[in-house]
Amino acid sequence: MTEKFILSPFQKFVKIESLGGLLLVTATLLALIWSNSPYSDSYTALWDYKVGITTETFELNKPLILWINDGLMAIFFFLIGLEIKREFLIGELNSPKKIGFPLVGALGGMIIPVLCFFLLNNNPETLKGWGIPMATDIAFSLAILTALGKRIPLSLKVFLTAFAIVDDLGAVLVIAIFYSSSIKFVLLGIALALLAMLYFLSYKGFYLKYFTIGIGIIVWILFLKSGIHPTLAGILMAFSIPIRQKITTPEFIETLGEITNNIEKASDLNKPILSKEQIQQIDHLEDWIYKYQSPLQQIEHNLHYWVAYLIIPIFAFANAGVIINSSGTLDYNLVITIIASLVLGKSIGVTSFVLLASKIKFISIPSDISIWHIVGVSFLAGIGFTMSIFIAGLAFIEETTFIDSAKIGILLGSLISAIIGFIILKYKK
Repeated sequence: MTEKFILSPFQKFVKIESLGGLLLVTATLLALIWSNSPYSDSYTALWDYKVGITTETFELNKPLILWINDGLMAIFFFLIGLEIKREFLIGELNSPKKIGFPLVGALGGMIIPVLCFFLLNNNPETLKGWGIPMATDIAFSLAILTALGKRIPLSLKVFLTAFAIVDDLGAVLVIAIFYSSSIKFVLLGIALALLAMLYFLSYKGFYLKYFTIGIGIIVWILFLKSGIHPTLAGILMAFSIPIRQKITTPEFIETLGEITNNIEKASDLNKPILSKEQIQQIDHLEDWIYKYQSPLQQIEHNLHYWVAYLIIPIFAFANAGVIINSSGTLDYNLVITIIASLVLGKSIGVTSFVLLASKIKFISIPSDISIWHIVGVSFLAGIGFTMSIFIAGLAFIEETTFIDSAKIGILLGSLISAIIGFIILKYKK
């Protein structure tokens, strides 16, 4: 019973991500169909439509595609930040023993694909796309694992989730260091000062939701105007959300008993409605429930639905539309390089690093995970999609040929990786 209680939140997370993966597939197919239909001009025009505000002293006027990539994706990165903080404090990354297995896999899954990209790429103009094959799309990969049913041990899903989170952290660092434009340090300094204030207040146990949201919007604008990619504001804001409860479990249970007794005493069996005293006790209970919940876990729980079912599908719908025709110009070397980096780089990197680390006793692999499990998951790690497309947009800003080539490489590489990983995990001995 205890094991089921402990594992059920993770299983629920897997279910959300899996359905999100199916929505991703649907959004991607719709984008490809629309962008290659007779109405392709309307697809482009929609995302190029500018929305914003302009005054004498301030301007924030951007195409719809950038509101999605800079704005909505900041919420996606905020969720990633919450996951990273939780995993490092109380989750699968909170001890050297736990972090070893996914960390080694993630390092192999980042280093080898990047090396593969450098070795295969023969165009100096596309070298800046080296970060594209680094990350793993957790929604797609978990959707495939879930489709395989009970043949997949839960420990393998935990490994893939932790592995993908470490991967995302690596990709975030790469974006921050290598894919930000010229920096305006005064604006950045103000943003960091506001973040430092939030961190201090969080440390002291002070947290107000709407105050934090207001500061978060200001920090996002400051990052945008300073030249640092604004999605990084989402990551840094997540670290300011407290994970500690305001009241302990014994306090909550004791108060819950008192409230229950008071509601029972104030009940009137002859009336079908609540008494004034009962309503007051229910209000009191709501206050205590709010104080008992961890702000970080509560926000993460609520955001998962919005991100998996809305934000990421919208991102895919806006970014996956690539015009595929014989007259179009593509950099085929870039396409092949990305495919090879995702399919071969990821599989070789994850498998070799994990098996070597296990051989030298640096990590221990759970007994229910076989070598074929690791090989299969290493191919699923080649499903780059969301983060890969995002990095491609940063690497090749306004270079349509390279962006389209990168997207086709990502789509094909992710598809091939998914098929190979699925076959290995389904028919492994």
